[in-house]
Amino acid sequence: MNSIREKIADIQHAIWSHWMKYLFSVCVKNDDGSYTIPIDQAERWERQMWMSYEALSEKERDSDREEADKVLKVIQKFLK
Repeated sequence: MNSIREKIADIQHAIWSHWMKYLFSVCVKNDDGSYTIPIDQAERWERQMWMSYEALSEKERDSDREEADKVLKVIQKFLK
């Protein structure tokens, strides 16, 4: 069980890392080293974070499904 846990933790870190790279790529780096999120991105992400999965658009759910598929691949390997 520890092996599958570690593999899923590894995938979760990769998902988080990918998100952070994307987040920083769309933000504006300020002279003091801080970042500013553009208003259109901030409004969209704030809207999404307060919505249930079922209330998301099909495109938004597809994005979450792609991330879920990464975890499912690991689980499927351990079920075989």
